[in-house]
Amino acid sequence: MPVRQLFATPVYEGTLDDAALLAELDRSVRALAADDAAGRRWSRANGYRGYTSYASLNDLPVRDPAFAALRRHLDRHVAAFARACAFDLAGRRLKLDSLWVNLLRPGGAHAAHLHPHSIVSGTLYVALPAGARGLKLEDPRLPMMMAAPPRLPDAPEGARTFIELRPAPGTILLWESWLRHEVPAGTGGGERISVSFNYR
Repeated sequence: MPVRQLFATPVYEGTLDDAALLAELDRSVRALAADDAAGRRWSRANGYRGYTSYASLNDLPVRDPAFAALRRHLDRHVAAFARACAFDLAGRRLKLDSLWVNLLRPGGAHAAHLHPHSIVSGTLYVALPAGARGLKLEDPRLPMMMAAPPRLPDAPEGARTFIELRPAPGTILLWESWLRHEVPAGTGGGERISVSFNYR
């Protein structure tokens, strides 16, 4: 008898095909990391190895033209993902709710989490030096697996409990905001730079 695969978890992968904008975003993130004292304080107080604007700046697309340009690109990718997910938006469209930058130093990580009060979340990868880790996604059924045995090392991607995506600079990843994800600690010598965001 055939086995049907049901209740798939969609993850979208796109590309920011604008090298000049990617370079501008890299400069902007590094400038924010140097200038945003409140963000640096929050990062230290919360054990974030590096810098994030998550708790300090909520107006990046207004503050910096590079982020305004990025928003226009993201709007198109998110609209395509919403169509692929068959969302019934009743003629409306998803809107950017929050956008923040992340600069992780070597050895930095971000613990598993989800994004409540959002529909679609995502990340644009700006810089991923050798040894930097990607995005680790968790099977959303994991809390309900109870006595399920571990998966074989060569299990198909759709049957694994965890998947780590390895993006390149310019990659845009989107997922539904309820999907738990994390950034494992890397071993590289450079700074891992990304821009994360939520749509509602």
